[in-house]
Amino acid sequence: MKIVVATHNKDKFKELYHGLKSLKIKLLSLDDFPEIGEIIEDGKTLEENALIKARTVNQLTSLPAISDDTGLFVDALNGDPGIYSARYAGENSTYLDNVNKMLHEMKNIPEGKRQAKFSTVMAYVDGKRELIAEGFVKGIISNKIKGIGGFGYDSIFYIRNKGKTFSEMSIEEKNLISHRSRAIDALKAKLASNLSNLNIEENA
Repeated sequence: MKIVVATHNKDKFKELYHGLKSLKIKLLSLDDFPEIGEIIEDGKTLEENALIKARTVNQLTSLPAISDDTGLFVDALNGDPGIYSARYAGENSTYLDNVNKMLHEMKNIPEGKRQAKFSTVMAYVDGKRELIAEGFVKGIISNKIKGIGGFGYDSIFYIRNKGKTFSEMSIEEKNLISHRSRAIDALKAKLASNLSNLNIEENA
């Protein structure tokens, strides 16, 4: 069985591939479908954006599609950047652009008020059914970049009980607790109960 992951983002695809590899499926990305242009994500929530991408890719490829939308919600910024996390510093902003803007916006916020939440919503669409799953993790925004791994805001998202940012963790350590891995686990459970032709390895 083939499923298209609705992204060109290689970092995101790598995490999704790692999380979904226990499914007896072949995962494709949008790089396998160069004819598909930019998908406009004009939803007002993570769930709406995830569904927009999955529905569009399913319609264009006639294959089941999985998509996700992720947001960083910072308490001191009234929930910003939220659904605009990927383009916080502008439409063509890089990971570093977004991180630097976040550090600038948070420079006068004391340590006790730097709480944030990473949330991922995943959608599965196959033309017959739509499944939604969510995962989140709470942390704080560090006052400087720490670590070189990961992507996005990983270098400033600090997990207090781990004593490190996502960027300072190994991929395996991050995937045990991250918002995306929790969303993937929730989606796998829904897939297992809804799709009889999907086998999930035990101990996966």
